[in-house]
Amino acid sequence: MTERTPTPRFNHVAMSVAPWVLDDEGRAEIIGFYGEVFGWEEMPTMTQPGTRLVLQAYSYDQFVFITAADDPMACPPDDHFGLSVATLDELHAMHGRAAAFAEGKDGVRLIAPEVEDFEVLRLHSFYVGYLLPMMVEVQHWDWADNLDPTSG
Repeated sequence: MTERTPTPRFNHVAMSVAPWVLDDEGRAEIIGFYGEVFGWEEMPTMTQPGTRLVLQAYSYDQFVFITAADDPMACPPDDHFGLSVATLDELHAMHGRAAAFAEGKDGVRLIAPEVEDFEVLRLHSFYVGYLLPMMVEVQHWDWADNLDPTSG
């Protein structure tokens, strides 16, 4: 019998930003936005003010790793990483918090919720970003009744 190992899973995303993004004001803005919208928290034992910010995303082994660089990451506006939520209500609540934060605040990139219908799956999503080069896509997978999502 072959021994199976646990399935690997993503645990972090890393990106570089211009040094000014991680100054005291920029760091506070990032922590405020991503904390308010997603519930992420700074990992102060890993953060180095001015050079590195680490945001814990729900558990100690899920995080966003942000470093300052003279030649920071640059990517097209639609480059992103994804976050999956369990309910449509959760997706809409996150979108609502992002929209509220964006009111009167320059620089928040917010793409309204959309639904792609694949018959067996309705994929609900929206995109949001602030001060980081990559946006976050939030998705909810709404499977058709009586469908086993592992069936492909």
